[in-house]
Amino acid sequence: MLDRLVDEIANLNSKLVLLVGPPRSGKTDLLAQLSERRNVPVLRVGATLGRQLLAIPSTQRHLLAPDLLKHLADEVASRGLLLLDNIELLFDGALRLSPLNLLKRHAHARRVAAVWPGELRDGRLSYASAGHPEHQDYAVEGLVPFKIQ
Repeated sequence: MLDRLVDEIANLNSKLVLLVGPPRSGKTDLLAQLSERRNVPVLRVGATLGRQLLAIPSTQRHLLAPDLLKHLADEVASRGLLLLDNIELLFDGALRLSPLNLLKRHAHARRVAAVWPGELRDGRLSYASAGHPEHQDYAVEGLVPFKIQ
């Protein structure tokens, strides 16, 4: 099912599929299986981008994070597909990013399948609870949610 969806989004303007589900619902396993079938590595954003950001002064990280992520994505994407997991770092307030908008930008150039670390409720994506410093809330326009129960 996920394979077919990833193929079907190829002709859309924004080619973003988000795997959404509760913790331990199998999102990461599903992405790993897709990775194996397609022979495309998964970019684990937290570990990989985090390592690069540590070498940069904290006052400049927010300026360089989007370009570093683009470079990493270009390195691991294959066959017009980018697979992302562990994206929680993108929600760090110090980086001043809009994680969903960043993912959508990547999805203009190629198909992107990413594990969403929050939830989908009433047509809205969220990360962290309201009042939490990393809280984000988005409409689902411009992406295809793949809900896992």
